[in-house]
Amino acid sequence: MKCKHLLNCDIAGFTYYEGPVVFKQLEVGTAVQLVAEQENRHDPNAIAVYFGKHKLGFIPRNDNKTLSIFFEQGYSDIFVAYINRITPDEYPENQIGIVVYLKEKKRRIEK
Repeated sequence: MKCKHLLNCDIAGFTYYEGPVVFKQLEVGTAVQLVAEQENRHDPNAIAVYFGKHKLGFIPRNDNKTLSIFFEQGYSDIFVAYINRITPDEYPENQIGIVVYLKEKKRRIEK
């Protein structure tokens, strides 16, 4: 699958959710899931980051607006995200970085 780079960011709120619980299981290249939280009372554009059933935090508020538009319109399946940085000695909110890619659209073969 070919992908186009879209975004690099830290996981906001990492220490407030389950990030510290699964920290030792995370590795560079680990896939994470993005889930829209349109009912989030703090940010209607919130996009949560999950590792399996564990909520790690969020795409930062200053990076989530465009993503949330796609999610709202039903295009959540066009993104893939992976851990691209683990720096345990950093401030906890900056320990885990992720990269988000836009999947290449499958082209129809015309006959």
